[in-house]
Amino acid sequence: MDIKELNKTLQFALDEGAQQVRLTYSKSVMNLIGILNGEVDKTAYALDQSLQLQLFVDGRFGTFSSNRLEEKELQAFIRSSIDTVRMLEPDEFRCLPAPERLVKDAVTGKELGLYDPAYETLTSEMRRKMALESCFWPRKSEAENGFTLIAEEGEYSDSLFDSITIDSQGLFARHTESSFEIGYEATVEDAHGNHYSNFWWDAAPLLKDLNIDSCARTACERAAAALFPVDTDSCRTNLIVDSECAGKLVTPLLNALGGFAIQQKNSFLEGKLGQKLFPEFLNITDLPRVAGETGCRLFDSEGVATKDLPIIENGVVKTYFINTYIGRKMGVEPTIEDATRVKLMPVGGYKTQEELLKGIGDGILVTGFNGGNSNAATGNFSYGIEGFLIRGGKKVHPVREMLITGNFISLWNSLIATADDARPCMSKLIPTLAFKDVSFSA
Repeated sequence: MDIKELNKTLQFALDEGAQQVRLTYSKSVMNLIGILNGEVDKTAYALDQSLQLQLFVDGRFGTFSSNRLEEKELQAFIRSSIDTVRMLEPDEFRCLPAPERLVKDAVTGKELGLYDPAYETLTSEMRRKMALESCFWPRKSEAENGFTLIAEEGEYSDSLFDSITIDSQGLFARHTESSFEIGYEATVEDAHGNHYSNFWWDAAPLLKDLNIDSCARTACERAAAALFPVDTDSCRTNLIVDSECAGKLVTPLLNALGGFAIQQKNSFLEGKLGQKLFPEFLNITDLPRVAGETGCRLFDSEGVATKDLPIIENGVVKTYFINTYIGRKMGVEPTIEDATRVKLMPVGGYKTQEELLKGIGDGILVTGFNGGNSNAATGNFSYGIEGFLIRGGKKVHPVREMLITGNFISLWNSLIATADDARPCMSKLIPTLAFKDVSFSA
């Protein structure tokens, strides 16, 4: 759909009785090459487009979507959707955001530099060549390390995403982003026939920034590193969490700051705004407008403009994420509906994970979480982990089938240091984290 068609659709919804309307048109294109043991195993191409309608009708609200965008079918769909909304219960708190909060600088969709013109130059043969050259296969035996690579499965993909959001207040907001991704899972076998698997991946909005050459080798090395695990007794010791999975400990904090959880009183951070709950050195910030960085956006799904925002500043809870609806229900000023590009500021002066391990000395390095759960209302958690026992700053042997338990507020108050090794391919820039005196159960 072009802009003229979108505006015509919006006006049709107003003419049919909606008092306010927001439309989001999204289109995505994806190419994928699957690799199995050094050969092309599958190829895929997908083209998707859809229109989401948010309708405010006679004090009621409904959200609908369709991928059938021919004019007559779309008009029939809108009429039916409006009729459906009229059958719902009134909700006085539903409305579009205040116009002054809406984004004004998302005109072309390319302002953040997340679109790579190189995407348009790629051919099927170029994609195939990149995928095949990314392999670590053929079968490689590392006799001196006691393992053989027996299976390697990977995928290269690239995609282009484009969305336009308009509303009946005059909002126009566009976001265009290319993405290039590579991921591998490797399975190795030890001398006793035991199999161990692990993965590695990378992604970037610009093709030149994709680390495509070493992904498969890293997956193999990570799988081999898990060979010969040793049962470890329950203990309390330092917890070090690899940057690849450290976001697992930050996401519950962000969820607890979400407006819906706060309004429903299902958050362990409810009523904590402005309070100092964490160490003075803990600073977590949302940086959604950094050009060229994965996950950055100029606006949220309501069309509200994003901005740099302290989430936790010097240990103080600085913001909740409140959209227009929740703000009206709670009687508070809305903010932005969610964090976009979260960054935890490094602590302690360590650059790499290796430096951090030397500084910490002893503990358990967690490289993956295996199940478990957390309680949103209390902040209590219990997670299965795998990783390595650390002694004198060095990995001694792999560990697995252990649990860590605790409470998120207590855990974050036991933070002692971080590395400065956050992975730029992730939407959350969380480095390797180190906590003291954490409970591990065998």
